Amino acid sequence: MKKLLALTVAAAMTLSLAACGGNGSSTSEASSEAASSEATTSEAATSEGTEADAAGSSDFDATVLYYTYADTYISSVRTALDAELEAAGITYQDYDSNNAQNTQNEYIDTAISNGTDLLIVNMVTSGSSDTANSICDKAEAAGIPVIFFNRAVEEDTNVGAVLGARQNIAFVGTDAPEAGHMQGAMIGNYLIENYDAVDLNGDGQISYAMFMGDASNVEAIYRTQYSVEDANAILTENGYPELVYFDSSNESKYQLDMTGAWSAQAAMEYMQTNLSQYSTANNNMIELIICNNDNMAEGCITALQAAGYNNGEGTTTIPVFGVDATDSAQQLIAAGTMTGTIKQDAEGMAKCIAQLAQNVANGEDLLANTDSYTKDTANNLNNKIFIPYQEYTG
Repeated sequence: MKKLLALTVAAAMTLSLAACGGNGSSTSEASSEAASSEATTSEAATSEGTEADAAGSSDFDATVLYYTYADTYISSVRTALDAELEAAGITYQDYDSNNAQNTQNEYIDTAISNGTDLLIVNMVTSGSSDTANSICDKAEAAGIPVIFFNRAVEEDTNVGAVLGARQNIAFVGTDAPEAGHMQGAMIGNYLIENYDAVDLNGDGQISYAMFMGDASNVEAIYRTQYSVEDANAILTENGYPELVYFDSSNESKYQLDMTGAWSAQAAMEYMQTNLSQYSTANNNMIELIICNNDNMAEGCITALQAAGYNNGEGTTTIPVFGVDATDSAQQLIAAGTMTGTIKQDAEGMAKCIAQLAQNVANGEDLLANTDSYTKDTANNLNNKIFIPYQEYTG
């Protein structure tokens, strides 16, 4: 059944996207992705309990839609979720939306028309209740539950507009401000312990650069805000001045990935330009780098190393902080070229999503077996599940 669905979806998407040729490279890439989407049927389970679950869900098909495969953290969620769904005996189909909401919408339409039993959606347009409601309208009409994950489905000013107004939907993600607060605390405490070493030009203040992943994403907004605010609070409480943004002409006090992709490439290019003007030789070097995610942190480190910084013993190391605790970031921290990150638990997120999917496959309530998880009780949203962050410094 799944192989047939995969072929049908790929063919339908190819025709659909060919008809929309005005969208340029995005549509051609999306068409290519559709043709190569993965259809996976789980192998036989090993434990008696899981075997029963697998037998009960053998005709159950889930559709999993990622905003992009290019995001390193999302890639780790995908790997973990594939394994969890296979272990549960659930047949699934993964799709790369290639950072285009229209592409994702077309995948959803095709999956529904081909009889998918569950939609698991990592929305491209983050924090948009209009987009989420549009997806829910289609799913409800077909009697299909929806599990949103990772990227917010509502605006902060419109909490509950989707999750509080719909049946048979859930969200699995993080408490958006938490990573920013934790990153700010990590940075502030690090600076208190290492202030003189970080203050390269000895002017009594720390200059910083900030790299923002997506101007419309609530996670990015909070990380950009609270990482600096909370670090400043710790500094001033301990008698130090607040951080100073390195470029006084930049009123926003961040450099933004204009594609909204949180990419290493964007951060690297910005940092290369920065380093052409700001350096230890000019006595105005950027002394601290804060990134919304580890991809951007890695891009900054690539630029730093090319300019002679962060290359280990005998070189000047600029503190670089990120979010996600990806495998590559952990390796950089172990090597001493990156300072710290906030772990976003890909495995924990995948495990929770798979539990919800198993509930649906077994004919149980979508939110069965989730009492151990933290939920958004402040907004009375029992279907909004938070996976906690953790500090990571190696």
